[in-house]
Amino acid sequence: MIQTIKKAWAIPELRKKIVFTALILLIFRIGNAIPVPYVDTKLLGDYLSQMSTTVLGLYDVMSGGAFASATVFALGVQPYINSSIIIQLLTIAIPPLERLAREGGEEGKKKIQSITRYATVAIAILQGWGYYALMKNASILTNTGVWAALVIIISFIAGSSFVMWMGEQVTEFGIGNGISIILFAGILSRVPSMVSGMSISLKSGAMQWWHALLVVIGILALIVLITWVNGAERRIPVQYAKRQVGRKMYGGQASYIPIKVNMTGVMPIIFASTLCGLPNMIGSFLNLDATKHPYWTAFFRVFNYNSVLYLVVYVLLIVAFNYFYVAIQYNPVDISNQLRKNNGTIPGIRPGKPTSDFITKTLSKITLIGAVFLAIVAAVPMIIGDLTGVSIQLGGTTLLIVVGVALETGRSLEGYMTARYHKGFLE
Repeated sequence: MIQTIKKAWAIPELRKKIVFTALILLIFRIGNAIPVPYVDTKLLGDYLSQMSTTVLGLYDVMSGGAFASATVFALGVQPYINSSIIIQLLTIAIPPLERLAREGGEEGKKKIQSITRYATVAIAILQGWGYYALMKNASILTNTGVWAALVIIISFIAGSSFVMWMGEQVTEFGIGNGISIILFAGILSRVPSMVSGMSISLKSGAMQWWHALLVVIGILALIVLITWVNGAERRIPVQYAKRQVGRKMYGGQASYIPIKVNMTGVMPIIFASTLCGLPNMIGSFLNLDATKHPYWTAFFRVFNYNSVLYLVVYVLLIVAFNYFYVAIQYNPVDISNQLRKNNGTIPGIRPGKPTSDFITKTLSKITLIGAVFLAIVAAVPMIIGDLTGVSIQLGGTTLLIVVGVALETGRSLEGYMTARYHKGFLE
């Protein structure tokens, strides 16, 4: 990766793209340090530290700590990510959107992107209002008037919209996917605080040296596993029959259908962590008295982040969401029909239904492997945290994002350099 960046820096066009991306990230980090008015950031940080195991803790990590400080970019890229997921699901459920995505071409993609932008603003309005209501109920605001509410909510909405715009600018004029790059920068900004927290705990004796060693080894092992699995795929061989068009012969070549082991990325973990964290977050909001409400208190305690039941439900939900997400992304019947239209066959498998059944069976096996991989990545940091008592800010979700974005950016740089310095056939 470092060698790739050095080679890319020597190319003037790529150097401009790298500098532009760095400037956008600098603006993003500056915005993460500017708090909105009328908020007591110290009280907010103390309040959210008690809810670090809920969905709010995940938001704080993915925003680079801006959520716990109520900065202008506190919502970060979360509204855009949520709107992208919702539009993607609606594209499958609503036939007009499905036709627009499949048959609209470049114009259809632009319309889908425009719909996603409007949905991002709508979600930012809801999340901004919810964040304001959370701070108001927790008595964190220094002013609860109408003007203060408008200033806070509009600041959150404007900040989220500006982050979305910066991500699109990086995608067009910078390197890689802009939203992913911004998310990557926000997560990595938490690493220094994690390292300093571990060093302070070691010096004070609150954490043993082998605890820190176990955390480091676990994180490195997960990074190696994620890097290896992200590039793993099952290739189904395909043979295309020869056909004559006029005086020319077409086809006859061999190809394959690639099926990645981890097709869903980090989405199943995000969905599962959101659902599992909701009961704990609701219990924190209600703040029930254990003597007056013993049953409800016991119910919310069952979904505590450190409980065994939470871990079991979390893993099962990851597996279920992985199968669900693969099912809406991958249609074996469509693949079988496309192969038949192009005179392609899988060796040893008859065209039509036998082909779709074979692809479905293969896909089911690969999906199971991918689900087990995601469960391991999500559960290992939780288990290490329970054993050592250390709050690991680089959990399974964040590690998947960081490693995935790093690999994607490296491939993007290599693609730019290959397009510029490709070798001729006679060299």
